Amino acid sequence: MDKHSELMKELEFIIPPLTYDNHKGQAGRIGIVGGCINYTGAPYFAAISALRVGCDLVHVFCTKDASQVIKSYSPELIVHPILDSPTFKEDILLHLPSMHSLVIGPGLGRDDAIFSTIHHLIDLAKGRNLPLVFDADSLFYLKDAPKVIESYSKAILTPNKIEFARLYNSIFKEELNREATMDDVKQLSKILGNVTIVKKGAIDIISNGTATVLCNEPGSTRRCGGQGDLLSGSMGVFNYWAHNYYENRPKNKNGLQNATLLAALGACMLTRRCNYLAFEKFKRSTITTDMISEIHTAFTSLFEKII
Repeated sequence: MDKHSELMKELEFIIPPLTYDNHKGQAGRIGIVGGCINYTGAPYFAAISALRVGCDLVHVFCTKDASQVIKSYSPELIVHPILDSPTFKEDILLHLPSMHSLVIGPGLGRDDAIFSTIHHLIDLAKGRNLPLVFDADSLFYLKDAPKVIESYSKAILTPNKIEFARLYNSIFKEELNREATMDDVKQLSKILGNVTIVKKGAIDIISNGTATVLCNEPGSTRRCGGQGDLLSGSMGVFNYWAHNYYENRPKNKNGLQNATLLAALGACMLTRRCNYLAFEKFKRSTITTDMISEIHTAFTSLFEKII
């Protein structure tokens, strides 16, 4: 059995069943870290996607100027305007203990003071052993501070072509002026201490430096802004589900080793299926909101038959 088939078989176990015995929060309390005055849509897309995938609660940690805008998008989101607060280090400690995983980067911006805050947050999150997903401007930050996530097995990086080349150039001191290959992704993951990398593209390449899998689930030729936020938000949920399942079954050591790869593959498949379904309806007019509307159908068609 190849690695892709092995992971597909394991997906049936990590998705929590819907039962009357569950209480609010058990299916996941996910933190989205990002959102500044110029970029309020990205954290919303990531957060609402996480909810649609099936977590119970989503907290958005954003800047003060972005908070009212993000709150106005949906009453479903719990918004904390503390990302640029001078008391962030104290404020975040009130919320972090209840988080099951974090998605860092959607709408983050590139302010140096915010990057310093993110560094502190990553250290705190690792101390709590939280699954982490890095997207967008957090990847811009990590190119200059890769050691903050080095060898952290619960971290997933989700670079597109440009972001991957930027990371590759920074780590290897060598320009990558071509399309990244499976070996490129594997080698970058390995030098980062086997951190899982999802190189997004026509075919998503997923590697933890030891195992490498491809996600070639059909998508579409439409590339509107916001698709990566759907991916990162859903991946934050899958990352919690996978690690939670296997950590409660300590005898299954192989499963725990696969948990982050499994989360990445599940989220990639879901996002691409959403893209495909929305494009079938709207073609060139497809936007990310259309894709989010397809999460239920996509999830059901991919995973309902195995749960």
